[in-house]
Amino acid sequence: MKRIARPWVPAVTGYASLMIGLLDIIKVVAPGFGHTRMGQWSDLLPGIVTTVARASSLVVGILLVMLAHGLRRRKARAWRAMVVLLPVSAAVEVIHLRHLFTAGLSLTVCVALLLNKREFTALSDPRTRWRALWNLLGLGTLDLVLGFLLVSTHPMTTIGHPSVLDRLEHVVLGLVGVEGPVSYSVERISDLVYFSLLALGTLTVVTTLYLLLRPERPISELTAEDERRLRELLDRHGQRDSLGYFALRRDKSVLFSPSGKAAIAYRVVSGVMLASGDPIGDPEAWPAAIDGFMTEARLHAWVPAVIGCGETGGEVWTRRTGMSALELGDEAVVEVAGFTLEGRAMRNVRQMANRVERAGYTCRVRRVADLTETEKELIKQAAVSWRGTETERGFSMALGRFGDPADAECVVATAHKEGEIRAVLHFVPWGPHGISLDLMRRDRDAEPGLNELLIVKTLQAAPAMGVEQVSLNFAMFRAVLARGERLGAGPVLRAWRGLLVFLSHWFQIESLYRFNAKFRPIWEPRFVVYPNARDLPRIGVSALQAEAFIKLGLSTPGRRAFRLIRRDAAHLVS
Repeated sequence: MKRIARPWVPAVTGYASLMIGLLDIIKVVAPGFGHTRMGQWSDLLPGIVTTVARASSLVVGILLVMLAHGLRRRKARAWRAMVVLLPVSAAVEVIHLRHLFTAGLSLTVCVALLLNKREFTALSDPRTRWRALWNLLGLGTLDLVLGFLLVSTHPMTTIGHPSVLDRLEHVVLGLVGVEGPVSYSVERISDLVYFSLLALGTLTVVTTLYLLLRPERPISELTAEDERRLRELLDRHGQRDSLGYFALRRDKSVLFSPSGKAAIAYRVVSGVMLASGDPIGDPEAWPAAIDGFMTEARLHAWVPAVIGCGETGGEVWTRRTGMSALELGDEAVVEVAGFTLEGRAMRNVRQMANRVERAGYTCRVRRVADLTETEKELIKQAAVSWRGTETERGFSMALGRFGDPADAECVVATAHKEGEIRAVLHFVPWGPHGISLDLMRRDRDAEPGLNELLIVKTLQAAPAMGVEQVSLNFAMFRAVLARGERLGAGPVLRAWRGLLVFLSHWFQIESLYRFNAKFRPIWEPRFVVYPNARDLPRIGVSALQAEAFIKLGLSTPGRRAFRLIRRDAAHLVS
């Protein structure tokens, strides 16, 4: 008999656990809440009054809130924790005769979870199991030592002469919010010991549960065999997507279709499984690769998302998965055969390029294979020195390396003055007749317009290298900026454009678009594919992490990312 799927069960149980936990916490931190109608009604819910101390209810509430997220994500460990917690809650209710209805409700919820066990199958990182155990043992030992010292450092106010075992028992019970056998004559000291022990126990439980339930964070690594197979697919189908070569980043993972004719490069960041660009390989095998991608995401309860896919890829993704697509911006692609510096439209680029050349700059455009090892090292050192950030940024539209022997077909354009390298452009292959911009850096003290000159020289040298198309920078929300300034644009579109122009004072969104537009490119839309609108903020933060615009754990990550984005964007358009 076929099992009836109940995909709504994890969400319902998760939100129920969240509600119960929040009510539990509110009753502790806001004593007046217990006298309200909702507070009296919440006494019937499991977890609200399951311990002999009010503060213990805070621990239970925190546990339920943490478990709620795991239940919603179908985490098997969260299910196991709830199956253990609810019977314990019911047992305490019966033992202390608090409320038999509460015990019955706890067991009812537990039975419902047991009957729907198959809905909670998401895996966690096996490594976190050991980390959680060591965290529990380490902090637990520290709690016992600190707790024993805390209980023993008030001899003048201790009633009687409790033994060492009595003090240890007091510590162990205090860690879970229960009063122990040690008593104090001063109420202030009694409260201090009680709440200090409870804080230690709460910290231990919360950190252990976090390590046990947190999303899997696998180490993304492109193996030599994966890279070999990807290069074979790119040799046959690389011309389909200008971002295809970036799948060869060695800090990405790759998932192949069962036939091996298609692959998807991805990285898992903060519980989001981020794919970049279109699937690689034979389009007929894309659906099978996408099915494997979605299966992997469901297995680990990751949020699936695609960053920077093209129109064809977006259509396949949305049709196959039922997800939605949102236009993220446009990629600027220049047709080499149609490029010219003649005409009024190209006057600005022509004048800037001529001015820089008159200032004494010369340019060279070559394949990486034609560089000597010394030249490679000099270019690499220059690019690193001009980077200005601690880490190399990029994920979906950057290769993250230079001069590797495997990347011999890449193209590098360099600008020189007085024998020194002053600017570098690096392009990766886009099939047999195209290149895609990977890196653009220059000396901060170099002449403005040097980037324009290098692009012009690259486009002029392209025919000799057999290059017919050159993909330049990506322009965020380009369509909004272009349509919003046209005659007859509606109020909503104008307001959206006005917001982007305002943000451009910091993020240079409009300036990047106008920089790309100088070269009269063909605009190719790029999309983000996502499951639900509520997932977009999380996907956005994960994408910024993947691109290294933000790094969690820094003291001021928001301001740091803000400063780096503004500085690099300003440099690009200068």
